[in-house]
Amino acid sequence: MAYQERTTVRSAQRMFAVMAAAMLLFTLTAAAQDLRGKTNVSIGRIDSDGVIRSRSNDRIGRIDSDGIIRDRSNAPVGRIESGGVIRDRSNRQIGKIDSGGVVRDRSNRQIGKIESNGAVRDRSNAQIGSTGGIKREWAAVVFFFFSEFKF
Repeated sequence: MAYQERTTVRSAQRMFAVMAAAMLLFTLTAAAQDLRGKTNVSIGRIDSDGVIRSRSNDRIGRIDSDGIIRDRSNAPVGRIESGGVIRDRSNRQIGKIDSGGVVRDRSNRQIGKIESNGAVRDRSNAQIGSTGGIKREWAAVVFFFFSEFKF
């Protein structure tokens, strides 16, 4: 193979590697959803695989695909069941989020709502944050139930 052909092949390989890295970075970034506080400042995010991250990108927890909620050291602290029931590490029901996004505590009192547009509201209907389109159950875990995930 001539020198010019080898140089062209190497250039094409480098270009492909750069494009592949850029696509991977875009895919990973696009999959993460920002969590925003009431002043619309990012307070963290939840990756598409359930990893909960702080504003500085530190891993502070995770929600597994089977609903197990884990803290930063991977210890289980609760779980989300079908139907939106949220339980603590002792298997006590601590709350629930219904299909309309209404969040209730263990006494069935409404403590907030995750609206379909991602707005997070407290019991007095004041907006306290937004979710960027993550699963409502995940947002309820972070905003209302587990202090381990306070940013």
